[in-house]
Amino acid sequence: MVFTGELIAIVTVLCWTISIQFFEAASKRVGAAPVNIIRLTCALVLFGCFLFFRHGYILPVNFPAHAWIYLSLSGIIGFFMGDIFLFKALVEIGPRLAMLIFSLSAPTAALIGWIFLKETYVLHQWMGMMVTLTGVGIVILERNQKTSNSSNLKIRQITVKGVLYGFGAMLGQALGYILSKKGMQTDSGYLDAFAATQIRAIAAFICFLIFFTIMGKWRDVRVAIKDRKAVVFTAIGSAVGPFLGVSLSLLVLHYLTTGVASSFLSLVPIFIIPFSIVLHKEHVSIRAAAGAAIAVSGIYLLML
Repeated sequence: MVFTGELIAIVTVLCWTISIQFFEAASKRVGAAPVNIIRLTCALVLFGCFLFFRHGYILPVNFPAHAWIYLSLSGIIGFFMGDIFLFKALVEIGPRLAMLIFSLSAPTAALIGWIFLKETYVLHQWMGMMVTLTGVGIVILERNQKTSNSSNLKIRQITVKGVLYGFGAMLGQALGYILSKKGMQTDSGYLDAFAATQIRAIAAFICFLIFFTIMGKWRDVRVAIKDRKAVVFTAIGSAVGPFLGVSLSLLVLHYLTTGVASSFLSLVPIFIIPFSIVLHKEHVSIRAAAGAAIAVSGIYLLML
């Protein structure tokens, strides 16, 4: 198929959009921190089972050393550090600015890929990235502006610390994606995306084990495990998100350059709109719809 990479990218965005709904529901019940460690545990079980039935092993021990190094670094920077910064940014400056800064990972990844991986981009692809991010920004800004005007909510103060957290999350996403592509590349082609994601998840899981031990958060995890609904929500979200979604996001790198792939994956806030209307009964204005149309036009430029 001509647009195989683009179609996989769209499916990836749908997976992430759906998984967010389950993670949100679980986090509301038991908190975001326990959900993080539970989702990685569920994902690792799924990866082990999948690789066993597909290849006959539960760990990709046949991967070269450079793959383990780069993919582990990707997991530490992207899955672990990036998520910590993102959660801190959401608390400090709210979803609007945090996600707007986070969406800058696409041009950042493109710039890093252009400098270090010698990836090439033509003018209309650079324009497509900018147009896509502009559409995403319009939607995020509009939705948060609407809620901030509500008499029942306070306008969140934007702090330097919060902005730095946002840029930390953005850099974690961009660097993690670049390191993943570097780790998956071999002389004979790309390594298996699911096995590569498993290595990333293992590295992040080990980091979270150390983090939870140092911060003394295991009591929160024990309480969370007793909530069956939260565990079920997290398990479903893990299957759709970290297992299927993240693996597909690495598979996209087989077909698309880093910057183009990242631009597709920044469309999650756009895809959330229908879920917000149907599940959360939220009003979506003409401005939000226009932002979605602009983002789609940017995707068209990327596919030319």
